[in-house]
Amino acid sequence: MNRGLILKFENLVQLHCACRQLHTLSYRKVYRTKWKPVQSSVYPIWSVHLYPQFWQTDKLISVALPHYRHLATKEEKKKNRKKLPLAKGEVEIRQKMTVEELARAMGKDIDHIYEALLYTDIDFNSLEPDSILYEDYIKLIVKKSGMKYKSAKLKEEKKKENTDAVKRPPADPAVLTPRPAVVTILGHVDHGKTTLLDSLRKTQVASMEAGGITQHIVHLPSGEKITFLDTPGHAAFSAMRARGTNVTDIVILVVAAEDGVMEQTIESIQHAKNAGVPLILAINKCDKPEADPERVKKELLAHDVICEEFGGDVQAVNISAIKGENLMVLAEATVALAEMLELKADSTGLVEGTVIESRKDKGKGPVTTAIIQRGTLRKGCILVAGKTWAKVRFMFDENGKAVDAASPGIPVEIMGWKEVPSAGDEILEVESEQRAHEVVAWRNYVEQQEKMKRDLEVIEAKQKEHRTEYEKKQQKLVHLTWRQRKAVLYKANKHLIFSKPKERTEIDKNVLSVIVKGDVDGSVEAILNILDSYDADNECKLDIIHFGMGDISETDVSLAEAFNGVVYGFSVKANETIKKVAAKKGIKIKLHNIIYQLIEDVKHELNSRLPPSVVENTIGEASVLDTFSVTVGKSKVPVAGCRVHKGQLDKKMKFKLIRRGDVIWKGSLSSLKHHKADVQIIKTGMDCGLSLDKDIEFNIGDEIICYEEKEVEQTTSWDPGF
Repeated sequence: MNRGLILKFENLVQLHCACRQLHTLSYRKVYRTKWKPVQSSVYPIWSVHLYPQFWQTDKLISVALPHYRHLATKEEKKKNRKKLPLAKGEVEIRQKMTVEELARAMGKDIDHIYEALLYTDIDFNSLEPDSILYEDYIKLIVKKSGMKYKSAKLKEEKKKENTDAVKRPPADPAVLTPRPAVVTILGHVDHGKTTLLDSLRKTQVASMEAGGITQHIVHLPSGEKITFLDTPGHAAFSAMRARGTNVTDIVILVVAAEDGVMEQTIESIQHAKNAGVPLILAINKCDKPEADPERVKKELLAHDVICEEFGGDVQAVNISAIKGENLMVLAEATVALAEMLELKADSTGLVEGTVIESRKDKGKGPVTTAIIQRGTLRKGCILVAGKTWAKVRFMFDENGKAVDAASPGIPVEIMGWKEVPSAGDEILEVESEQRAHEVVAWRNYVEQQEKMKRDLEVIEAKQKEHRTEYEKKQQKLVHLTWRQRKAVLYKANKHLIFSKPKERTEIDKNVLSVIVKGDVDGSVEAILNILDSYDADNECKLDIIHFGMGDISETDVSLAEAFNGVVYGFSVKANETIKKVAAKKGIKIKLHNIIYQLIEDVKHELNSRLPPSVVENTIGEASVLDTFSVTVGKSKVPVAGCRVHKGQLDKKMKFKLIRRGDVIWKGSLSSLKHHKADVQIIKTGMDCGLSLDKDIEFNIGDEIICYEEKEVEQTTSWDPGF
């Protein structure tokens, strides 16, 4: 054959193959795959047989298609949906698992999970291998795969070994040694607790009660020592008072002779009873003319506090803290009771104690004041309290002097904490830093597990609620086409999509976000306890977005800006730079040293967020004596002949028409006349004719009320208890 013809034929064959490959593009809708160009080397010229069957269509297609993956159409998928392979076995599932984790647990590939998701209402096209599936869908997938499931939660929680620190067993009585009595002074606010302690120490340490527990050692002339805990008397510090009685041996209950038993007095008695601590009654302010100590003793009988003269076991001492009268008698009574109690402690071995208060000092870092209850605390000891630990670097006594050791019954200030523990936390000494890390890790783990458990309960409840709501909505839309459903949903959510900035501002205005900073942990906790009693969310929502110890920082201001909140500081400072930044951003910083004033400030801020209420003030009243009508243009206007019997009618104000006790109209007057002359005001005793801005027929005996509307600031119904 001619060489030129052969070349032309080869070119025609290659062109024909290329055309056939292009022709297969029309199969993309069926096979749903991407076009991949085929190299000419796949079709070598010497492999082509010059026979008529070469041109058969199925042969050419069979040459082109091996390079493409067949993907099923929707119709084919529907046919094959029920062909999900069943597998046998049991799968361990958790509350939340990713698609990949579930596939691994089932021993399947990810495509199997996607195929099973066809039976759910999840949009699986948006799912990735690391997407989280909730428990309902996990169970459904496992069931559709013909497998059983079991919860793996309990198994996972049991794996971690308890590494917490605990108290030592009770000590051998033979090793116990005497220790100072720890006395807590309790009572109502302003009944003289701090003044009593100052007089006992012969020095003024505080001129006002501002919140926070102070502790002092009083040395008596007899050589005895008494450790005093002075707790604030306000009900806000009930939690701190409770902790005081838990670490104390004796309670001195201070009651003012002229006031008698008050609310916080009763709470103090209850705290002492709960802790099983004996009482000594100190009736203060007996130097005042209106003092009546006997009345105080009788009032206390109703609360099971029976003084010795009434056959009880409670010692009562009449004192005057401000004049120093009978203070030594009170001290001797305390020492006598302490001797009867035979107070002893083990001063050897690992330390045990209680945090009385804690704070963050700029120079010292986290600092706690604690009462040592067992062992002897020394520098270098490793302590754990709550979810933090410390290597004791320095210790200070009640006068601020550095000490090397603290024995049981002695209050001491401790430096070296990694974080600030909470007031009331138990202090335990451990053998090493590694052991301290283990204890803190375990406590964090326990707290995390408890939090997860609570969160899961909330999540499950919300899921159930949302699913029920979703199913109800779907039932309403089940008869509609998808286009109609889309239109209905768009119309229902249109107000959310196009919410205006003004509407968002109104929503924010009804929420008070606060940041609370305090000097010590106990003070912050007391403030939070009061704010937790807030029960008027229907009026204005109170949202505590952050709390902590230390001075106001720029971070606090930034956080307040993000939430449109207010920063409250208790016994802390804000430097000038912070104040300028806050003023520039429009953030309020409220600093207080008295807790009552801080709470009152919060109430005032809540009141300012409440929408004002409209109050109607009546200006005048008139009675309809006669009715008639006048022609204005082509229409007749009803007119009432009235007499003013109280106040005055002012045309500028608003009016209402009352008939047999019911308001049938509110609005403005269109005319007000006296002897056919237009007037502005009609006074008491004068007759007038008036018409309304709406055609309403008058009846003789109707009442016309003239009034004005004023906006009055609402006050919250929240009562913090003082």
